[in-house]
Amino acid sequence: MKEKAFLGSANHLGQVLAERKIHLVYGGGSLGLMGGVAIAAFLGGSQVLGVVPEALTKGDIIGRIIGEELQVSTMFDRMNTMFKHADAFIALPGGLGTLEEIFHISS
Repeated sequence: MKEKAFLGSANHLGQVLAERKIHLVYGGGSLGLMGGVAIAAFLGGSQVLGVVPEALTKGDIIGRIIGEELQVSTMFDRMNTMFKHADAFIALPGGLGTLEEIFHISS
């Protein structure tokens, strides 16, 4: 039940970004909480850029890309590319990758 509440909040965040005409740069894909943010932002009219390592584009690992797709070589390149294209950062509940990104931002 918590997952549904988190996804509802992620969708709301995407709607708010679109209402405020804020563009979204994210790690790509339509799955998980950030996928929910991306879908809602895109449907609301925001420009959405998904930055995805080439290895994750094979198969159905991340779902489909929402908005524009920028492929990079590695996860490190993904993080650096997202940081270069972003003005602010939002972290939603996630795993170790989310923590790594938060620490990378603050260093």
